[in-house]
Amino acid sequence: MFVATKGKALQTTTTGALPRPSWFTENLRGQPLSVGFSQRLYREQHMDCLAANVAMQHKAGIDIMVDGDCRLDDDWAGRSWVAYPLERIEGIGPFEVVPQPAGFLTADRGPGDIMWEVIETRMTPSVIGPIGRTRLELDRAYRAMAGMTDKPCKIGTASAQILTMMADNKHYKDRTELLYALSDALNKEYHAMCDAGAPLIQIEEPEIHQTIHDHDCPIKPDTWVDAFNREVKGLRQRTEVWAHTCWGSPAGQRVLPMSASYEKALSYYDQLDIDVLCVEGASNKCAEVPLYGKLLSKDKKIAVGILNHRALQIEKPEEVADLIRTCLKHIEPERLILASDCGFGRQAMSRIHAFYKMVALVRGANIVRKELGLPETYIPATDPKLSMVPLAKG
Repeated sequence: MFVATKGKALQTTTTGALPRPSWFTENLRGQPLSVGFSQRLYREQHMDCLAANVAMQHKAGIDIMVDGDCRLDDDWAGRSWVAYPLERIEGIGPFEVVPQPAGFLTADRGPGDIMWEVIETRMTPSVIGPIGRTRLELDRAYRAMAGMTDKPCKIGTASAQILTMMADNKHYKDRTELLYALSDALNKEYHAMCDAGAPLIQIEEPEIHQTIHDHDCPIKPDTWVDAFNREVKGLRQRTEVWAHTCWGSPAGQRVLPMSASYEKALSYYDQLDIDVLCVEGASNKCAEVPLYGKLLSKDKKIAVGILNHRALQIEKPEEVADLIRTCLKHIEPERLILASDCGFGRQAMSRIHAFYKMVALVRGANIVRKELGLPETYIPATDPKLSMVPLAKG
């Protein structure tokens, strides 16, 4: 059910993570978010970070706001993206260092390689009992931000699917059984967000596009589809449901090689019970956009990455506009959402880079909006009257 994007064309947003301010030094360290909010210093820093993130997006003219994932701890290369939920699910034990399999060491991957060390820092939690109560408190994360803006607020979280792949299963008979247990548990978290009035929910990294290239993966695409639809059961009657996919973002790194493609996965993604599918576009200059337009049904909107979260060079508005025009050859304006390939956080870039990339996105969108006769969005950052440097007259 379209809520945040109903009847709107070429809306802008980012994926979710924003660079963490250097002064945000407090961490939850496994505590519930509600406990953090009861502690003066954590609450102050979290709320100030939210306010800064909201102000930055307003100044850039962004349509759909993100909270920046500021509830996540400041872990190395964004470890907390998966650690946050795994630390707060009953049945999952402590994290521990697990030796990497011999096959993981290759000629181009080993000690000294960033992805080797990303995996090292993830550490592996064990599933030691039945999956039970969850304490993600995503509804509190939404409420903390919703009162700061009149624009839609998007809260995202790692899916049951990526959590299934990250945990060491010592309880269930197989990973499929674990997957369904996690899917059922997280569904309750999402419905609590609906109770809080969240206009959209973003579920991150269903595993179809990642594992479809791995013939040894024990979970096949049809099962991923069925489990995801179980994870979001009942949500589309209450809110707008997004599924975000990408090729990785720890410290801005791509996890799979550039040759990896969405092509084989798109027919399965089309079966997901969602309103919006988020896919990468900027990393390959929208080369796969024709596939998105062809293989995804008209009842789904498509959020295409127009900003590259792996590049520090700020995109020019004209470059952004060119990519949008490429998308519009295959996707109708009312179905197209303009986003980033993935988040700007997890130690990928600075706050300066993130801000100016967002400004470039909206400036480029306004170029195309004007060409299509659509209303342009006001961008305070580009308003000459608000420039901190006075402009010469005449």
